Amino acid sequence: MNHRLSTFSALVLLGLGAAQGSAGAAAGLSPARGFVPREVIVKFEADAGARTVKLPAGVGVRRAAAVLDRSPAVAYAAPNYVASASAPTPFLTATGLPNDPGPIEGPPGPPGGWVSLQGNFLPWSGATGQLPTSPGGIDALGAWRNLRAAGRPGGRGAVVAVLDTGVAYRSLGKRVRRSPDFGRGQFVPGHDFVSGDRLPLDHNGHGTHVAGTIAESTDNGVGLVGLAHGARLMPVRVLDKHGSGEAAEIARGIRFAVNHGADVINMSFNFGCGKRVPSINEELRRAYRAGVVAVASIGNLGAETCVSPPATGPRVIGVGGTTEGGCLGSYSLTGRDIDLVAPGGGVATVGCPSVAARPIYQVTLRGGDTRRFGEPGSYVGTSMAAAHVSGLAALVLASRLLGPERTPAALVDRGTRRRRNTARDLGLPSTRQGAGLIDAGRATAPLP
Repeated sequence: MNHRLSTFSALVLLGLGAAQGSAGAAAGLSPARGFVPREVIVKFEADAGARTVKLPAGVGVRRAAAVLDRSPAVAYAAPNYVASASAPTPFLTATGLPNDPGPIEGPPGPPGGWVSLQGNFLPWSGATGQLPTSPGGIDALGAWRNLRAAGRPGGRGAVVAVLDTGVAYRSLGKRVRRSPDFGRGQFVPGHDFVSGDRLPLDHNGHGTHVAGTIAESTDNGVGLVGLAHGARLMPVRVLDKHGSGEAAEIARGIRFAVNHGADVINMSFNFGCGKRVPSINEELRRAYRAGVVAVASIGNLGAETCVSPPATGPRVIGVGGTTEGGCLGSYSLTGRDIDLVAPGGGVATVGCPSVAARPIYQVTLRGGDTRRFGEPGSYVGTSMAAAHVSGLAALVLASRLLGPERTPAALVDRGTRRRRNTARDLGLPSTRQGAGLIDAGRATAPLP
């Protein structure tokens, strides 16, 4: 305790004036890429975890963090940065199939009608019979066959934590409805770190869309399909209704997911380019040691300027986005922290021969209305791509093809290698595609 007091007293006595404090506060009010005013996340060497420290009036956040970080009693100190959902990029331009009929609005479609909207889940080539194909598809159909043969249909047994704006996972009174394409038994208890309660309900739509791609109910005669539809979801709300969230709450959300049995954590949000978030990196290392797969969007060009945290964090699978035509999305960034790409929809980069540019469709809230659901055409970007990789991670784990490993971390590494080794090379540099476009059929097939 003496170390903490002397460090904090030294901070106050350094002569950090009101002018500097005002500058820090102004920066902290930036809605998308700033930090929380008058707060610093600090981990003292003597403590097991980080804590949020309130600063006195007139003390600048950046300067305070720098001073604390230099103290021998402090492991790290940083502003309480704010992350934002990898916001949707503006949208510019048969037999054996699950019976989901397609859009939930309007006249009901035919059994299997989901294929008209979800080319992202179709085989990309080599289909026989009446099965349709899509050049940007990841062959979810092949993965579903493989998981049924393994006795773990749809990834049964796996748990995916969705750290996001919440999920429309249950009804509450007359003003909040459960998404009609989620089943009651699909969820394990989660937590709301924004409101501080046990009801992580979505008032935005982003989290519900992401959760739908990962594990929406499939072959239930309603709406669309989800990749790991047999897995269970853990809703963890760390972003508010505007899609923004503080580093301190996100770190707590990661820890909650690890402590409560998640096998995979999906993070479809980003901090600003180059931001240092040590408290989150610490929790990600802890997740890795516990055998939890961490997946994150790399960010979208226009909202971000470089591959951004948490995708740059330790042992995190950073995911870029591809289009319906199997091209790199125009929004997908370049960098060495890109591990894989997956369907994110939208317009392709210049030079791609395909003009297919539809979004990623899923059942979610209509305009943030917690009582109305549909399939909005505005969801494009790496948030959507990350959800595909999280769903695939759940399928690979549930398949039990990885076998026993000496440590939980080794199992994470083996799953990462399998997804990379089975990815489809798009002929691009690794700084644009990582190992390539995920192939769910190949990744879940028994190796020769």
